Amino acid sequence: MAFGDLLDQVGSTGRFQILHVTLLCIPVLLMASHNLLQNFVAVVPPHFCSAHSNVSQSLRPEEILRITVPLDAKGKPHRCKRYAAPQWHLLNKNETTDYWEYEQLEDVDVQGCKEGWSYNMTERSSTIISDWHLVCDLRSLKQMGQTVYMGGVLVGAFVFGGLSDRYGRRILLLFSHLLMAVSGTCAAFAPSFSVFCLFRFGCGMALSGLGLNTFSLIVEWIPTRVRTVVGTTTGYCYTVGQLILVGLAYFIRDWRWLTLTVSLPFYIFFLYSWWFHESSRWLALNNKPELAVKNLKSVAKINGRQEEGEKIDINMLQESMKKEMSSTGGSYNALDLFRTPRMRIMTASLSAVWLSTSFAYYGLAMDLQKFGVDIYLIQVIFGAVDIPAKVVITVSMSFIGRRPSQCGALIIAGITILVNLLVPHDKEIVRTCLAVMGKGCLAASFNCCYLYTGELYPTIIRQTGMGWVSMMARVGAMVAPMILLTADYITWLPGLIYGGAPILSGLAGIYLPETLGSPLPDTIQDVEERQRNVHENNK
Repeated sequence: MAFGDLLDQVGSTGRFQILHVTLLCIPVLLMASHNLLQNFVAVVPPHFCSAHSNVSQSLRPEEILRITVPLDAKGKPHRCKRYAAPQWHLLNKNETTDYWEYEQLEDVDVQGCKEGWSYNMTERSSTIISDWHLVCDLRSLKQMGQTVYMGGVLVGAFVFGGLSDRYGRRILLLFSHLLMAVSGTCAAFAPSFSVFCLFRFGCGMALSGLGLNTFSLIVEWIPTRVRTVVGTTTGYCYTVGQLILVGLAYFIRDWRWLTLTVSLPFYIFFLYSWWFHESSRWLALNNKPELAVKNLKSVAKINGRQEEGEKIDINMLQESMKKEMSSTGGSYNALDLFRTPRMRIMTASLSAVWLSTSFAYYGLAMDLQKFGVDIYLIQVIFGAVDIPAKVVITVSMSFIGRRPSQCGALIIAGITILVNLLVPHDKEIVRTCLAVMGKGCLAASFNCCYLYTGELYPTIIRQTGMGWVSMMARVGAMVAPMILLTADYITWLPGLIYGGAPILSGLAGIYLPETLGSPLPDTIQDVEERQRNVHENNK
């Protein structure tokens, strides 16, 4: 498109782009920390009912446990029940009560944890579980906390997607940084679980605003030839962020300090974000040519091409983007994603791709405990696998194309999950390798999703489109835990659904047009013409 020529004139890969992309990518490092924070702040520590008030604390912990807590059906101390009265006679036993002794004591009255719980905090010094006693009858609230957060991400995708197309990428990015900083800080000092959920909802909204506007500001200031590399680099920042979270969580064992640590840097991000230049492409298409020219001249100055920048004026901008600007009359909303035949097919296919990628990703991530290792190692494994996965998908996108890469990643991920259903449960190494491979393919799919979607939607409704597909991804993430409930009826059904969904969406992706080497479309008319050109070339 014509804007690419103007970008080349002021410098399309100069100092401005390097600084611009770098500063936009730094906050992405901590986006992963907020997205995966629940893995560490909501760790469920070993817990048992607190001892009766008349039990001497001079007894050893194992002795207190023996006379206070009965055994469950598996022969382990019950986590949610205690004897109505201490069973002092059990102190005569040399070892913890066996299961047969539990059978003998079945006629002894038991009760709930009336005096609270005692926690073994060797893993974490404090969590939201131990602080607010989200165990036993309240254990489902742990999942509610993450569901509320994902609900915030869902609402944020819907709200910020449309607002940034109307009011600009920069102002919404500024607001998102501030919202993340304030909400995260307040969540760290939350006096109750309900208040914690309220501010985690705000963090979720901010995460959507950050992701959508960061990517758009990056892609709209760089040329087509480096879009794949830059887009993948941004994805790697999220991967590194997963590893950073492991390090922070390992050394900061208190959930409040950990939450505060990953939130405070966003105040700094908010301050330096005032330097960012609004997309001149967006300004030109929204009847703000003066500001568009001003930003182009500023970019030219930073890139050392001030003389070339001074040649650009409003007339040159309007003349070079005459067709695009003439097609942007009126306002646009989510309905425009379905207004024309090509837009309908494209939006439906992208919705399926995003929903199934997120759905299978979180469905797989919820089975981490089967690895049999501690939570820090699990996070490292699942974070590290993204590195080779994204290298492969970057090479594939650059040489094979976006469409085959997107479809291939989804189909392979689905097949991997389905194959895992056939592996016996005692083959943990094989099951783990297949799960890691599947997670890597889904991470690669996510990486391709962001770049591919940004290239498919036109500038005038790019943020609306990104907001829509991001919303579909959050729907998939919220539905994923519910599918696990079907295992109570058919044990293999969750795996079948988690594996089948990406395969079906991979087939749906065949209907998307290829964008390798293509310029960004600016209007809906450009999208329709692009498809007509493809049909003509195929004849």
